[in-house]
Amino acid sequence: MEEEETRVEEAEERKEIWSWGAGTDGQLATGSLQDELTPRFIRSLSAYGPIVSLSCGGAHVIALTPGGRVLTWGRGTSGQLGHGETVSTSQANIVKQLEGFVITHISAGWNHSGFVSGVFMCSYLQLVYGQDEDEETGAIFTCGDGSFGQLGHADSSSQLYPRQVSYFASKPVEQVACGMRHTLVLLAGVLKRSCDYRDLSGILCGAGNVEKPVYGFGSGKRGQLGISTDKVKLTSLPQITMGLENIKITCIHANGDHSSALSADGSLYTWGRGFCGALDTYIPCLSDVDFPISKVALGWNHALLLSRQGYVFMLGGDRHGVLSDPPKTPSTADVRVTRAGKSEEIITRIIPGLANVKVVQIAAGAEHSAFITGKEMLKFFHNGSIMTWGWGEHGQLGLGDTNDQTAPQVVGLDRKSACGDAIPRVYCGSGFSFVLMTKI
Repeated sequence: MEEEETRVEEAEERKEIWSWGAGTDGQLATGSLQDELTPRFIRSLSAYGPIVSLSCGGAHVIALTPGGRVLTWGRGTSGQLGHGETVSTSQANIVKQLEGFVITHISAGWNHSGFVSGVFMCSYLQLVYGQDEDEETGAIFTCGDGSFGQLGHADSSSQLYPRQVSYFASKPVEQVACGMRHTLVLLAGVLKRSCDYRDLSGILCGAGNVEKPVYGFGSGKRGQLGISTDKVKLTSLPQITMGLENIKITCIHANGDHSSALSADGSLYTWGRGFCGALDTYIPCLSDVDFPISKVALGWNHALLLSRQGYVFMLGGDRHGVLSDPPKTPSTADVRVTRAGKSEEIITRIIPGLANVKVVQIAAGAEHSAFITGKEMLKFFHNGSIMTWGWGEHGQLGLGDTNDQTAPQVVGLDRKSACGDAIPRVYCGSGFSFVLMTKI
């Protein structure tokens, strides 16, 4: 017992978790079913050790531990928590069905969830020591609402436990991205024996001549699957996304009816529901921005783009105050999206007031946004480095009220972090937010 208490205390010293916003389905893990207008410090997860990553969906949350264990909580009415029942809970629980796997990637959609088991370490061992590759590595599991085929099991059934998507049984998966009613999958590709095992960073970043195709399944009525130039109502069987052949894709994203992919050279491809009143796009289109992009965060009507220089731009977002200056301004960047040989202009704007602010991480909910500033900016934002703006009806901005905000505001934590010099990461669900603090 004493050893267990020591382990918990050490975990708390290394990690802290805060949540705020919509909480009536238990998604805040505070132990109560109510909205929180300011950040609440969470102690309930400490028994499972440190958390390294979160994914926030419509009203549920998936957490990942360093050892690849998975916890879920929040709304469970469609089985999206993976506990074998349709019950919502504010208590984080281990997904027992995944206990035999090392999960490396997670994604929470509106009412469904996706999990990917590790592939790189096994491939490394096979590469170096000639070991046989475990057939369960790089596997993808889904659970929750399947009414639009978004679970990929060739039917419209919902699943109360994570079920392996058999289509990818012989195709190693690297990432999964769950949207409102659709799912994207990025394959890991085949590792060549000629690569240098001493530099796995190149493999992890998608370097080399390895093709990594993207697949889509679920609802496709807005083009979010990217599988056909014609409108596709839905598909329950994974199909390859068009237009990304011979492109080194490193990240995929899905939210609402939007989809995107980021390539190794910082190029952005989008498809699905159009931004700024633009037409829907049925296959991935290159966004011709004049800066390389390092990160993307999709909302329901907007997208945040983080340049490699640390500047934040927004695509769309003229609802609920998610963007403070809808008219085109001198700081606006024009994005030209090429569709079937035609060029269409979509306006991307740098976030007002942030022209000289360096940002290290971004996140987007349904209609609200958040980011973390670089450490050098803390002297300007005296209460912290977390900033939010947009839709605030449920307190998801963490500012103590339910007002919308048209410009980024600093979020203050109600106690000094025990982590001391820490690195924060922010995560957004549809109407709620989380921050994970990690001690340096």
